[in-house]
Amino acid sequence: MNFDLDMNYVVDNLVKIATTPSPVGYTETVIDYIKGEFDKLGLETKLLNKGGLIATLRGTDDIAHRTLSGHVDTLGAMVKEIKASGRLRFTRLGGYMYNSVEGEHCTIITSGGCKYTGTILTTKQSTHVYGPDSSKQERSEDNMEIRIDEVVRSRDDVRKLGIGVGDFVALDPRTTVTDSGFVKSRHLDDKASVAVLLGVAKYFADKKVLPARTTHFFITNFEEVGHGASVGTPPQTTEFLAVDMGCIGDGLTCTEFDVSICAKDSGGPYDAGLRKQLVALAEEHKLPYAVDIYPNYGSDAGPALRAGNDIRTALIGPGVDASHAHERTHKSALEATAKLCVAYLLS
Repeated sequence: MNFDLDMNYVVDNLVKIATTPSPVGYTETVIDYIKGEFDKLGLETKLLNKGGLIATLRGTDDIAHRTLSGHVDTLGAMVKEIKASGRLRFTRLGGYMYNSVEGEHCTIITSGGCKYTGTILTTKQSTHVYGPDSSKQERSEDNMEIRIDEVVRSRDDVRKLGIGVGDFVALDPRTTVTDSGFVKSRHLDDKASVAVLLGVAKYFADKKVLPARTTHFFITNFEEVGHGASVGTPPQTTEFLAVDMGCIGDGLTCTEFDVSICAKDSGGPYDAGLRKQLVALAEEHKLPYAVDIYPNYGSDAGPALRAGNDIRTALIGPGVDASHAHERTHKSALEATAKLCVAYLLS
């Protein structure tokens, strides 16, 4: 079957979502945007008390439902201390290497709603001052700080701006779509897959066809800290497909052009029968795919299972290079992921 997906819609939404700040714990604005898109497509939407979103597409079978999840919370930081120098000490939100954010531009979002830009630096950032050995300084919470782009020379100067402990810090995504089809940006984990899910919903809305089963698109907002789908999975769900990024690196076969089908992650193996079904669909529709194992990875399927849901789970997603750093994927991977989702929902 030749799935006619609106990939311009997918990429446009990916750019919009990626450039909307949503570090874990600060996701209301982006969730509202995504809800608006599902509403325009005619899906039933429901906001969860924890801040996540369920969008429902009625299917031919309304007894055994399917849920596809994607998470919109991202890596980020939080102000931990205002230093005497007027710089900020921060704590991580989500798991990333400190060296991956060195030199990154960021935005501090105060509890009062004000936004200030800044840069993440080491405490010994200048070789002219600290010499070449400064490169050996450990990149850690104790040795990193945020330089604020305001005239501040003391704690009091910073406090007068309204900045305080607990304020969120969003990393600049630097989202770029190249003429060669690459999308490079922070937060492709998992905003690339959320854009894919919007494209899948648009396919069914445009074609006016029903999925084989009633389908829920579950947009979670605490995946990066491990409890995104711990509540909220619709009770009639029997199959849960987490749509998250595919990893690229040594020992793995996934590339930036593939849809990844994960056999096992840090939580254990995914449902073997569901995985085989997805592989068969990928082969039937000649989609570029890779099957891999991700030992340092967890998806929303994990907390959904630990919450006691009687569900079969699987994990797919576009191949993403340099995950949890400055990431990159290709439109081919987005398209392959979207087509596999459509094929699965029609089966």
